[in-house]
Amino acid sequence: MARVLIVGCGCRGRALGAALGGSGHAVRGTSRSRARLGALEEAGIEGAVADPDVLGPLLPALTGVTVACWLMGTAENAPDVHGPRLRSLMEHLVDTPVRGLIYEAAGTVDAALLAEGASIVREASQTWHIPVEIVDTDPVAHEDWLEAMQAAVDRLLTA
Repeated sequence: MARVLIVGCGCRGRALGAALGGSGHAVRGTSRSRARLGALEEAGIEGAVADPDVLGPLLPALTGVTVACWLMGTAENAPDVHGPRLRSLMEHLVDTPVRGLIYEAAGTVDAALLAEGASIVREASQTWHIPVEIVDTDPVAHEDWLEAMQAAVDRLLTA
């Protein structure tokens, strides 16, 4: 059993968390809003208030985490989460026990931002030998997306 952190644990994140929890993993999910923590807990997910645009409050959520999922493919009003914030997170992961990161590279965010994020993740993987998975399955195809995300978690856990 591993602990998986889902950063951006909205509707899709809750579905992923429930699926991972059903596979025996402990799941922690972040929300920007304290009011949404109840919905996470109802889905069997340990909730944490954290804004991916401000890394300071997010860092404690990494405690005890094996794999982190960066679900920002629909975070349209937060371009930095595919650029400077993501780069800072990757630099920070070097000094944590997190064994890998999954980057959601599809969604409603501008394709150029998603490509930039994927590039940052690949570069960090090469520089610091951080195992990564980049999932580019369109989240609109929910079942396919969910399967791709679960498979990415499994690959990182068996790497």
